[in-house]
Amino acid sequence: MATHIQALALSATSVSAMRWSTDELFTAMKEAHVIGRAESGCSEWLASGKVWRSGPGALQVKRPGDVHRLISRDGPLTFQVVTIPDSMILSAVGKVRASAYLNAVDERGAALHRLHDAVLANAPCFELEVVIAEAMTALASVVGAAFEHPRAVRCAIELLRSRLADPISLDDLAAHTGLDKFHLCRAFRAQVGLPPHSYLTQLRIARAKQLLAAGVKPSDIAPRIGMYDQSQLNRHFRRIVGTTPARYLRGL
Repeated sequence: MATHIQALALSATSVSAMRWSTDELFTAMKEAHVIGRAESGCSEWLASGKVWRSGPGALQVKRPGDVHRLISRDGPLTFQVVTIPDSMILSAVGKVRASAYLNAVDERGAALHRLHDAVLANAPCFELEVVIAEAMTALASVVGAAFEHPRAVRCAIELLRSRLADPISLDDLAAHTGLDKFHLCRAFRAQVGLPPHSYLTQLRIARAKQLLAAGVKPSDIAPRIGMYDQSQLNRHFRRIVGTTPARYLRGL
């Protein structure tokens, strides 16, 4: 099976959804706010330096830039993922400051389950709009189930995001966080699931996809995301996205 992604048709266009199945282990960075629900299979995954375990019905709330690192699974896995635009999140609950995990029986996830059930049933537009609004309001109640990175790692992530197109060194990162570079590298990898340089590459490729969607020519993107040249961009884009920027653009 490897990995299979199926986009789900929705009556309301304010959100998007997909069913995602895999029998592989993977590490991936989220590019948007998502509410995911495990539909089948059991897995272990790393977040904030801890191994979490989930099975059918478990919910995850992820923010842009969060890394999901799957470290083990029991059989094939299927997830349903609902993506919500940043503007909708901000208007409903403000900034989502932490990611969250809710097991299948946690009552705080009731509104999020209603959203997933409505998506699965291809509910009429009015019904879907109601459960979307309820789900976003419910995000404020999952704080107690949240996990967050330590301050130094958060500061490192913020600097990488703010200097996406600029040269940056490990010494810069360490000075900004107040940790020596050896402890910072260890803490960053343990908490995020990737070392700092790999995380920066993920951020840059995510930005490249945004620029392509906005109509920027592939040949103009490398300097705008801090890469040396088109060759470096093509190499990392193909490795992470699975195709070249030009082919990705043709598929938009």
